[in-house]
Order: sequence, then C-alpha cells, then structure tokens
Amino acid sequence: METDVAGGAGAITKQIIEGVDQLQQQTSNDIAGIGIGVAGQIEEKSGTVKAAPNLGWKNEPLKQVVVDAIHLPVTVINDVRAAAWAEWRHGAGRDCNDLVCVFIGTGIGGGIVSNGRMLTGATDTAGEIGHMTIDLEGAMCHCGNRGCLETLAGGWAIADRAAKTAAVRPSRAACILEKAEGIAQDITAEMVIEAYHQADDLARMLVETSGRAVVAGISGLVNAVDPARIIMGGGIIEGLPELIKWVDEGVRFRSLASAAENLEVIRARLGNKAGVIGAATVARQKFVSCP
Repeated sequence: METDVAGGAGAITKQIIEGVDQLQQQTSNDIAGIGIGVAGQIEEKSGTVKAAPNLGWKNEPLKQVVVDAIHLPVTVINDVRAAAWAEWRHGAGRDCNDLVCVFIGTGIGGGIVSNGRMLTGATDTAGEIGHMTIDLEGAMCHCGNRGCLETLAGGWAIADRAAKTAAVRPSRAACILEKAEGIAQDITAEMVIEAYHQADDLARMLVETSGRAVVAGISGLVNAVDPARIIMGGGIIEGLPELIKWVDEGVRFRSLASAAENLEVIRARLGNKAGVIGAATVARQKFVSCP
C-alpha cells in the first residue's frame, strides 16, 4: 500500500492492521510475529516511535496499538536499519561482518555492522547517518539541527534547493521547471536527476554538491568504524548509480589510507524490498526458534 502520511499515525496504523488481516486470510500458516520498519527513532523495548520527522510523528505507541489490534508479537525497528539487516543477511553483505549500509532516498539513513553485530547504540538510534553535521552554517534540517548530511544530499533537500532556485531564477531552472509543468513546489529529486542526465547546468551543480557531501560523510564513517564494505542503496542511488563510483574514488582520497586500503564500495541488491525483508528478518530472529 502507499503510506497514508497525510492521514497521520492513526491512518498508517490502520493500514498495517489491514495488511496483517489480508495476509491472515491468504495463508493457512500461523503468523509468528510482525516486523515493522518506521522512518524514525524507536524506543526498542516499548516499540514507541519517539520521533519520525518526515512522518510528523512524536511519541507514537505504535507497537502497543498494533499488538492490541492483532494479538500477535510485534517488533518495531528503524526502517533503514531494517534495510541494512536485509542487505547484511540476504543481499550485498551476506559474506561480510564489518560493513556500513547507506541508503539515500527522501532522507538518508543507514546501518552499521561491526564484528558480526548490528550496532544499536545506547538509545537504539545508531545508524542515523543522515544527521551527521557536514556544514556548521548549513540549512535547517527536519531534525532541528543545521547542516546535516541529509540537508545536502537527501531527496527532499535536493528538490527543495532546486525549487528555491526556480522561484527566484526561473530561467536558470527552466529544464527542471518544465518537468514540473512550471510549478516550482512540484519539483522532485527525480526531476533534478533526470535533468542532470540531460546535462542541465543547475542540475549538475545540485547533484555534484550532493555527491561531495556524501563523500565527506562516508569518509568520516570509514575513519570512525573501519568497515570492509560500504553498501549503497535507496531511490537516489537508483537514479544516480554513478554516485557509487564517486564515493569509491572520493573516500580513498579523503579517508585514512589504512582504513580505505581494502574497502569495497558496492551497490545494494534488494532494491525497494529491502525494508520489508529486513523487518521480517528481525521478527523471525525474535519470534521463531530457528537459525
């Protein structure tokens, strides 16, 4: 289903419950439990969504509401960490126990596996790669900070910067505006990337700025956690796969030589199914007594 963001937490919770009901009607097997991925910070034990800026949620007791409705075990995980679980267990990271997954879509998130363990952190917020500060005087992020990586390279930020340019200098943004039928606020990151592939100057500037920010952020991660592999995915990567090569080359220039020496930078394999597969993987691990 397409997520009913405009309907708020209640509408999305209803969609989840309806989806489980449909599945129960379609299978004769018992359902062991439910895994849910949410774009936000999760309190692990209670399954409360503490903050989900792109959804407009704060302190939503998602797990309890779903448990009360479907009477099955439920686990709630950050959606991008769920995708990282999927890539680690079933995708591009299957044979690697030290890796970082970076997913660039509307926002930016990730997951860090170190010595065979998915890092969660003291408050279950490890992997919030998009909220590393890249520019101390940068634009305001949805999280309330300034200059986050997401404000430079997330899909929403790319679209926002293009729209602001189009509003004050429509001639410079003519190619992108044409794709939005002349309405600046309807510009999307996909339109900017399409214009980039058509050699539009504004789109090239926006994409290259985003690329430099991603290189800077991932270079810091390489120095901090020393992964063997960087796995990159998400909608922006789907439209701009050359970003993987930029990162591969840029990280080797910016990171410590010893950390980058044997580093692999590769594309995620599971596409837009990764979050679903990962949420199911975590639920299976929690609720099914098998390896």
